Amino acid sequence: MPSPHPPEFRRRAVEPARQGDKSMVQIAKDLGISRSCLQNWVNQANADDKRAGGEDGGGRLTTAEKKELAELRAA
Repeated sequence: MPSPHPPEFRRRAVEPARQGDKSMVQIAKDLGISRSCLQNWVNQANADDKRAGGEDGGGRLTTAEKKELAELRAA
């Protein structure tokens, strides 16, 4: 099942959340999503960025790893 929000929308949501100029609650409200949804996107983006930099992703699978796992399970 495709995600309801495209990756570009998620990236644009994560940027201001990382900058910290506005609260997560306000950013989420402005975008019409829940704060917990935005927090999950930020956590996933942080894990992806850490792994891309050679660091541990904090035990979280990267987006690419999640996709691969889903494909393997579907096979």
